[in-house]
Amino acid sequence: MGPLDLLNHLLNFVAPALALGAALAYLAPVFMKNKALARTGTAQAAINCVVGALALLAGLVFFGRDGKMLSYAALVLATASSQWWAMRR
Repeated sequence: MGPLDLLNHLLNFVAPALALGAALAYLAPVFMKNKALARTGTAQAAINCVVGALALLAGLVFFGRDGKMLSYAALVLATASSQWWAMRR
């Protein structure tokens, strides 16, 4: 596997975490009127993406393969929890 193939696999692995983390951070002010602890949406998105990637990595280590539905459920739960934590007062 060449370096471009490895980069492609890594980007495809973290793509759900990036999409969910960014969408959650930028859509949260629409649904939650609290002022966020993290001042910018970019900071919230970065925190959510890192937490989501760690959840996917934990699922990969635990199950031995990528793409299990329980891993994606953990991704949703972890990113929602980190967004809730960032939006609390």
